[in-house]
Amino acid sequence: MPSYGLFPRLLADVGGTNVRFALEREPMRLDPVVTLKVADFPSLEAAARHYLSSVGEAPRHAAIGLANPVTRDMVKLTNHSWAFSVEGMRCAMGLDTLLAINDFTALALALPYLPAQGLAQIRPGQAQPSTPSVLIGPGTGLGVSGLIPGRAGAPAVALAGEGGHIEVMPETDDEWVAWHAAQREFGHVSAERLLSGAGLSLIHGALAAPAAPLAPEAVTAGALERGDPLCQRSMRVFFGLLGSVAADVTLVLGARGGVYIGGGIVPRFVGALRDSPFCERFLAKGRMRAYLDALPVFVVTAAHPALLGLSVALSQAVSEQG
Repeated sequence: MPSYGLFPRLLADVGGTNVRFALEREPMRLDPVVTLKVADFPSLEAAARHYLSSVGEAPRHAAIGLANPVTRDMVKLTNHSWAFSVEGMRCAMGLDTLLAINDFTALALALPYLPAQGLAQIRPGQAQPSTPSVLIGPGTGLGVSGLIPGRAGAPAVALAGEGGHIEVMPETDDEWVAWHAAQREFGHVSAERLLSGAGLSLIHGALAAPAAPLAPEAVTAGALERGDPLCQRSMRVFFGLLGSVAADVTLVLGARGGVYIGGGIVPRFVGALRDSPFCERFLAKGRMRAYLDALPVFVVTAAHPALLGLSVALSQAVSEQG
């Protein structure tokens, strides 16, 4: 366990739709999480100030996870209009530390600390110790990361990449229909175009054409509550492509430590994922089928797991500052 500095600390998980705030008063002990709508505030700083005024605290250290690349001081959300300078926000809020990392980097850091009851196993397998794990999760976008174990007691390293923007390869007729619809609209078809909330709606619209597409929540409700055949086909496309992309990322990283699915969509539909083509498509990689067949796959069902990863990352940053 990494060492910790002064408390309380502010943690914020920023998505394209919601921002979740919590105060960490002791190592990995979080106050109840408060969720705010991104659209209700002109900036992240405004949302943070609103939250801190409601709890009456002025922490000196903070960490934020963001659903987009964090490669320089200026940050703009991929799926919203918020943009800010990390250093500028740190100074404006009187913080000693403001750490900004990708939200799936934070979630990857949380994996070793998740309780067993916060994971739902989708397929059996044996994770190999001291090997990488892979993390993938559809939500407003498609997050991808990996956790690389440290050597000789060094902290694990969470990858900060943009794997959601890799190519996606359809297999079934319905998948090709959805892919072609995305290509007509966007040109380049990344995995995120289909494996996201907007992607689920796009899939449904492609299969329903010329009828209008349904919103993502209407597609899932139609498939799981009303037994609507078109919505069920849409979810089969979604889960099948997710299995294929998850396997691709697993092979790239050599992720013998296991496969984890997070994000804002799949953890709500664990039963539907089990009954879907996901597992078969995960294994359908030709000569690498046996390699993948040995790996366990889990869905992260723990509440607000990225906040735990932010706690780990902030602890490391504060320790390095001395």
